[in-house]
Amino acid sequence: MVEYIVNLDSIFGSLADPTRRDILKRVALKELSVNEIAAPYNITLAAVSKHLKILEKAKLIIKRRRGKQQFVQLSPPAFQNATEYLNYYEAIWNDRFDSLEQFLKEEKK
Repeated sequence: MVEYIVNLDSIFGSLADPTRRDILKRVALKELSVNEIAAPYNITLAAVSKHLKILEKAKLIIKRRRGKQQFVQLSPPAFQNATEYLNYYEAIWNDRFDSLEQFLKEEKK
């Protein structure tokens, strides 16, 4: 359970940064080299590498080496953990909204 919570902290912490969210959006479409990932940003390659390390630690991406280049792709299992966590709270809120809706309907009568 503790590992699950640490992983969620890492996932949501990673998603808190707009550059990392943009990187994820781009690698969700196709596998990219680190240089391709870095190209649109006005930051150093070292800064992009730090972002990638954070995403990799959160298990949101997978890095692979081909020759001298590293390629990055999305890692869906980490998103499944976050989705399950969010779905739990979505269900709670949906139940509360359903109860409120029922209460308001009964009040109108």
